[in-house]
Amino acid sequence: MQKLGRYLLEERLGAGSFATVWKAYDPELDTDVAVKVLADNWASNADVRQRFLTEARLLRRISSPRVVRVHDVGVQHDRPYFVMDYVRGGTLAEKIGHCGPAEALQFAAEAAHAVQVLHDAGVVHRDIKPSNLLLDTDRTPTAVLVADLGSAKHLADASGLTVTAGTPAYMAPEQAFQTGGFDGRADVYALAVVTFELLTGRKPFGPAGRAIPTREPGATRSLPAISGDLGLPGGIDALLRAALSVAPEDRPRTAQAFADALLSRGTREAAPAGRSGPSRLVVWLAAVAVFLVTTLLTWWAR
Repeated sequence: MQKLGRYLLEERLGAGSFATVWKAYDPELDTDVAVKVLADNWASNADVRQRFLTEARLLRRISSPRVVRVHDVGVQHDRPYFVMDYVRGGTLAEKIGHCGPAEALQFAAEAAHAVQVLHDAGVVHRDIKPSNLLLDTDRTPTAVLVADLGSAKHLADASGLTVTAGTPAYMAPEQAFQTGGFDGRADVYALAVVTFELLTGRKPFGPAGRAIPTREPGATRSLPAISGDLGLPGGIDALLRAALSVAPEDRPRTAQAFADALLSRGTREAAPAGRSGPSRLVVWLAAVAVFLVTTLLTWWAR
């Protein structure tokens, strides 16, 4: 078994362009952890090393149960690594196509709450996607935690890197085309893509999965209505259209506002067609019947 510092690497959880994340075991504390290791081909790049370690410091500084916490850092064979909580339950990527509408909206709202924690700390994530949103099944109900701050806005600025960060399918137009800067509403856009994907099993703008329709700020595009098929109130369609607007000013202003709107508009599923709740008359008649039966039984007992 491969060893990194005192940690025994057991299973590779994921790999990206810059680093690999492992499930590992800490024998001194007798607990599972997650270890993120900088890739060999980037270990000699001073800017990337600084960005990597800055991510670890940032995760450590943001003390919240909604953000993965860093516990240790180290270097082995000139490769930096840092040690985080191991979050059981996998990622939201594993829930795509495998959850009902109410659960999907709950997960999406939880993710938005976690992103708001970053924004409150002055950080724009820039790479919100299902695989960067972890499920903590040790909590009841299941919590969503945000991870992987390697593309966060001020980290890139600090490192001097000029590459466009993020995953194209989840990037807001202003982020993808670098049209005059961006703020937390770019993460709101990504959260809306994630929400649509959780609800439908597909991305919102075509099979290619690119959520970026055009570079024109005034452009419009057709987002398919989904609430009817899912038995959800129509307000969900309107919310997703707004959150996926090309113009940032047309989206919910904060991740918190997006979460609140998801819960207020969508947690109550619409009744299926042809079925409705009991009428007021039926309820009144039932109450009268219960009263009469109770009165008769009381009289008879005398």
